[in-house]
Amino acid sequence: MAEASRWHRGGTPKHNLHYSKEVEIRTTLQELALYFIFLINLCILTFGMVNPHMYYLNKVMSSLFLDTSVPGDERTNFKSIRSITDFWKFMEGPLLEGLYWDEWYTNKTLYDLKNTSRIYYENILLGVPRVRQLKVRNNTCKVYSSLQSLMNECYDRYTSKNEDLADFGLKVETEWKYATPDSTSPWHWGFVGVYRNGGFIFTLSKSKSETKNKFINLQLNSWITRGTRVIFIDFSLYNANVNLFCIIRLVAEFPATGGIITSWQFYSVKLLRYVSYYDYIIASCEITFCIFLIVFTTQEAQKVREFKSAYFKSVWNWLELLLLVLCFVTVSFNIYCNIQIFLLLGDLLKNTEKYSDFYFLAYWHTYYNNIIAVTIFFAWIKNMFLAIINDTYSEVKADYSIGRRPDFELGKMIKKSYNNALEKLRLKKPEEGEDEKSAKSGDLVERARREGFDENEIQSAKQMKKWKERLEKKYYSAEIQDDYQPVTQQEFRELFLYAVELEKELHYVSLKLNRVMRKISTLQP
Repeated sequence: MAEASRWHRGGTPKHNLHYSKEVEIRTTLQELALYFIFLINLCILTFGMVNPHMYYLNKVMSSLFLDTSVPGDERTNFKSIRSITDFWKFMEGPLLEGLYWDEWYTNKTLYDLKNTSRIYYENILLGVPRVRQLKVRNNTCKVYSSLQSLMNECYDRYTSKNEDLADFGLKVETEWKYATPDSTSPWHWGFVGVYRNGGFIFTLSKSKSETKNKFINLQLNSWITRGTRVIFIDFSLYNANVNLFCIIRLVAEFPATGGIITSWQFYSVKLLRYVSYYDYIIASCEITFCIFLIVFTTQEAQKVREFKSAYFKSVWNWLELLLLVLCFVTVSFNIYCNIQIFLLLGDLLKNTEKYSDFYFLAYWHTYYNNIIAVTIFFAWIKNMFLAIINDTYSEVKADYSIGRRPDFELGKMIKKSYNNALEKLRLKKPEEGEDEKSAKSGDLVERARREGFDENEIQSAKQMKKWKERLEKKYYSAEIQDDYQPVTQQEFRELFLYAVELEKELHYVSLKLNRVMRKISTLQP
C-alpha cells in the first residue's frame, strides 16, 4: 500500500521500478538454477550407489543357496523345507557344498588365500558363517485340563517373554549355552514372529569336514527341540571384481503349529566407497552436497531469526526443515557406515576365524537408501512448487502489479497455445482476426454514411471507439487482477480527449432531445 501511495503522489521513479523487477527476476532465476544444481548433485549421489551387478550377484547367490536340491532328492531345497529332517538334509548338502569351494572344476586345488573359501571362484567368504537358534520355554501356554493326560507340555509362539534362556543339551559348547543379545543389533521381522538377537550360537569351521561332523553331532544330540522357534544362518561375501559385498541371511521359522517356514534376505551393497576414479567423482559430489547443506541451513536459520514464530506457520518452511533433517541423517549415516566398515575389516583381517557381522550394516543401508529416496521426492516437490511459488515469486508479482506488464508473458503464451489447440480440435470457435475486425468496421462506416451521418461524426465515433477499446483492454481486462494500474501522459491525454468528446456527444444528444420535446408539446391540443 505504501508503494501504491507513492505512485499516486508520483514519488517513485519509473527506472527504479524497472531495476527492482530486473533484480527480483534475476534473483529468482539464480535461486532456481542453484537449487537445480543441488538436485542434480543429489541424484548423482543416489544413483552412484546403485550398480547393475547388484542384481546379478543376488541372483547367482540365491540360485546357489535356495534352488540347489539335496543330492538324491530333487524335490528338497531350502525353499521346500517343511520338516526337521529336510532342514538337516539341507545343512549337510546344499549349504555345505555352497559354502566350501576348495577345488577348481578340474579337481585341482585352488590357490590359497589364508584358507578362505571362494564361492564360484570369485566371491570371498568373509570370516566364518554363523548359525543361531532362539527357543521358548515349556509351559508358556496352558493345556486344557481334560487333555493334560495326553499332553503335559506346551510351547507357545515366540516372544521375548517366552524365550528360553537356560542352557540345555550337552552344555559344553556355545551352541548349548545361551548368549545375551546385543542391544545395538536390529531385530528380525519374520513371518510368524519378531525375533531379537542372542540365543544359542555357533560358528562353522574353515574346514568342510569339521563342519559336516559338527552338523552330525548336533543332529544326534537333538540341538533342534520342540521349543525351537527360529534358526538363522548368516554369512557375508565380497566380490573384488565389482567391489560389492553380499550379505546373506537364511531363516527357518518353526511355528507353534508345527512344520517349517523358510525365508531369506540377500543384500548386495557397496560398502567400500572410494576405490575407482568414478568413486572419487562421487566423493566430490558428496563434498558439494555438504556445502549446499551448510548454505541452506544458514539461510533457514536466518529466516527463523527474522520471522521468529511466524516462520513455522508456513507449510513450505516445514518442508524445508524436513529436507534439512533428512539430509543431515544421510550424512551422519554415511560417516557412521564408513567408520564401522573400517573397524569390521580391521577385526576380520586380524582374525579370519571370527564371524563378521556385516548384516547390521546391510540392514541399515537399506533404510539409508529409503531415506535418500524420500529426500529426493521432497526435494523435487520443493523444486516444482516451493521454488516457483515461494515468497520471491510473490514479491516479483507485487512489483509487476504496480508497474507496467512486460510484452512477453509466459501465461499469455500458454493461454494462446491452449486456445489454438481447442480451435484445432473444434472445441472452440476461432477468434476473429484483425482483417475480419477491420472489414466489419468498414461495413459499419458505409452503413453510417447511407443513413445520413456526416464525415466528422463518423471520424469522431471511430476515434472514440479506439480509445474505448484501448482503455477497456487495460483497466477492465479479465486477465488483469491488480487493483491499481499506472497512467502514462499519453493515456491521460487520450482520457481527457475522450471525456471532451463524450461531453460534446452528451450536449448534442441533449439538444436533440429538447427539440423533440418541443415538437411533442406543439402537437398536443
